[in-house]
Amino acid sequence: MIIQQATQEIETATGAMRCQIYRPQTEGQYPCIIFYSEIFQITTPIERAAKTLAGHGFVVVTPEVFHELNPVGTVLAYDDAGKDKGNQDKFTKPLEHHDSDTEAMITFFGQQPYCSGTFGTMGVCIGGHLAYRAALNSKITSAFCLYATDIHSNTLPCDENNDSLTRTGDIKGEITMVWGKQDPHVPLEGRQKIHQKLMETERNFTWHEFNAQHAFMRDEGDRYDPELAIQCYQMAINQFRRSL
Repeated sequence: MIIQQATQEIETATGAMRCQIYRPQTEGQYPCIIFYSEIFQITTPIERAAKTLAGHGFVVVTPEVFHELNPVGTVLAYDDAGKDKGNQDKFTKPLEHHDSDTEAMITFFGQQPYCSGTFGTMGVCIGGHLAYRAALNSKITSAFCLYATDIHSNTLPCDENNDSLTRTGDIKGEITMVWGKQDPHVPLEGRQKIHQKLMETERNFTWHEFNAQHAFMRDEGDRYDPELAIQCYQMAINQFRRSL
């Protein structure tokens, strides 16, 4: 499918949030996927990933995940300064604010004539965590989470007993977790902790571990694994087509 792109600012409980929207040019109603970025926000690799999904028949919404903490349009570089600023933002914004962002996107895009009213989530790195977190919302039917950080360690700010791991049992839809076994950010014991929680709460989940490093989907840098990336895109597309 040929796609089109637009920018939309929506109101959230913590202020205006800019979203990039990628969707088929052909008129019709399509399932909506909220695609959460890394700490660097909407970089060119994130744009290309969103376009890849949209071209398979989805409305893909990519929000500026730290909109409260940066000027509109902020994109951080893949360097030490960008990493430091992104991590500062990550450890500053409470999970509850991400929750209200998700609710605002569901409300807004659920009213758009090009959306079918069904929602999935996908994300990489902190975005993988946010896709998992968004799945706590009962309106999210399907989630595809890639090397999700900070779930196992409960290192993101939130109210007591409101961390994502503790609330795993609130996930109602289908969820897929994808990991790189050489990822130092989520070691074996961390992955086991999440797997055990999903098992204990009897969630509908699929689990994949690859011989890959952190950020193996990002098509910039020396950790990119093109073959695994294509495989993961296909798995996500198949899941969303089936579940949405």
